[in-house]
Amino acid sequence: MNLFAHFHGLVEQALSTLAAEGSVPAGLDLSRVVAEPPRDPAHGDVSTNAAMVLAKPAGMAPKALAELLCKKLAAAPDVAAAEIAGPGFINLRLAPSIWPKFLASALALKDKFGHSTLGKGEKVNVEYVSANPTGPLHVGHCRGAVFGDALAALLSATGYAVSKEYYINDAGAQVDTLARSAFLRYKEALGENIGEIPAGLYPGEYLKAVGEALAKEYGTSLHNLPESEWLEPVRAKAIAMMMDLIRDDLAALNIRQEVFFSERSLHTSGAVAETLASLSKLGHVYQGRLDKPKGEVPEDWEDREQTLFRATAFGDDVDRPLLKSDGSYTYFASDVAYSRDKIMRGFKQLIYILGADHGGYVKRLQAVASAIAGEGKVQVIVRLCQLVKLFRNGEPVRMSKRAGEFVTLRDVVDEVGPDVVRFMMLYRKNEAPLDFDFAKVTEQSKDNPVFYVQYAHARISSVLRNAESEGFSPAGPGEAQFNLLTDEAELAVIRRMAAFPRLLEAAALAHEPHRISFYLYDLASDFHALWNKGKEAPHLRFIVPAERQLTNTRMAFLAAIRYCLSNGLGILGVTPVEEM
Repeated sequence: MNLFAHFHGLVEQALSTLAAEGSVPAGLDLSRVVAEPPRDPAHGDVSTNAAMVLAKPAGMAPKALAELLCKKLAAAPDVAAAEIAGPGFINLRLAPSIWPKFLASALALKDKFGHSTLGKGEKVNVEYVSANPTGPLHVGHCRGAVFGDALAALLSATGYAVSKEYYINDAGAQVDTLARSAFLRYKEALGENIGEIPAGLYPGEYLKAVGEALAKEYGTSLHNLPESEWLEPVRAKAIAMMMDLIRDDLAALNIRQEVFFSERSLHTSGAVAETLASLSKLGHVYQGRLDKPKGEVPEDWEDREQTLFRATAFGDDVDRPLLKSDGSYTYFASDVAYSRDKIMRGFKQLIYILGADHGGYVKRLQAVASAIAGEGKVQVIVRLCQLVKLFRNGEPVRMSKRAGEFVTLRDVVDEVGPDVVRFMMLYRKNEAPLDFDFAKVTEQSKDNPVFYVQYAHARISSVLRNAESEGFSPAGPGEAQFNLLTDEAELAVIRRMAAFPRLLEAAALAHEPHRISFYLYDLASDFHALWNKGKEAPHLRFIVPAERQLTNTRMAFLAAIRYCLSNGLGILGVTPVEEM
């Protein structure tokens, strides 16, 4: 039961009745009308802006329209009072009878509580991580990996058909550099002293395993071959092993993407050439010369006549090169073909999770989709993730780029666990910088949000186990007498739970999974407050041996809270632990 959707429906019904009575015009646009929690809980349970946003099109003063609406809404069975606030907002105080109905609904829905059909099955592609396959994932990839995975889960929970995708950049100069670096390690595995790794190659120790695998598979047969003969097999082996390493790192963080799409396949299949030919027929490709950009000059700028995509015709700042001076395709040409492939697979939303330094990609990706699918046919959304700074007891963690040393994603996961990493990566908005202190995120205190939320779930699980051992069990949705829950601490938890379905929909529309982590912390705080109140007031304890019906009802109440916590944690990819 989405309580706020229910009352949004009551507002629509009231407006329909007023229109039938001739009090307001028929056919008003209700798209801007909302029903939401008031900013101050003291003002009521539900607030609507209906009178404010409809007054002008209705040709009425906001307060006059609000008065008409208040009369209709106050008569609804689930409304105790309807009041006008400020210039025309309407605050509703709900009848006590609504809360038992809500709790029964939440208890019946179980692990589907909060889920919705908001997306109506629309196909959405979420591409995230997509790190070059030149080494293990480092902590800089961690935030985007967690954010993308949680966003995909959130969209799935709200009714979208989501595909989780990783784009393998296996066709550029960086993988040739990888192959040359791996070949050095191959020679090292054969016993040769390779000395210091030359500048421009990857110095990381992780490539030793690739060199050893090459030596085992090929023996000395590659050693004296010219680069033109050994480059391809060494490159293929190195990419395969790096991708196995990356998949393993992601799995340690409970991330398992369904699609790993090869950039190289776009070239070998002819998809890049086919895409450019298609755009040429549409008049979106031309021969021209780019003006030298002001300020910093991009890598792909060349002062020559070249093949360009008319990106500026679709909102980009400059037209984009498709061919390099040597006749090979630019990285952007591959991006165009990849976008076309996604569009041909039927996706209506293309979501890209990128690092903060990729802000320049937003307009060009949107321009490509408009050129291929048509204006407004496919929505392109880019979400940027800011940097993560690592600390240990308040001191920055420093590593050496020169030596190829960096903090890997796996280093962080192995030290504090995937649950801590995932929750803390989502405890800030993706666009805000994030400080991650190894000491603080493992504290067992209220100041550590992941512990505080998991502790609430574990406490509930403990009470339910204890109750079962004493012969009690949660009452079913139709048996629980939720009207017995009248204490303000109990009602605070119920009201917080009532916000969950709306919160998931709002977070999905805004692409902001961090809202869930904030919400879960607040719900856990309300629950812990109820727990502490029960310690002081015996009649509020969850298990009251002399009152079986009340105890079984409170067990049902706890089960409903646990579903809410578990479902929220599940979207974040965090384990709802049973004991701590």
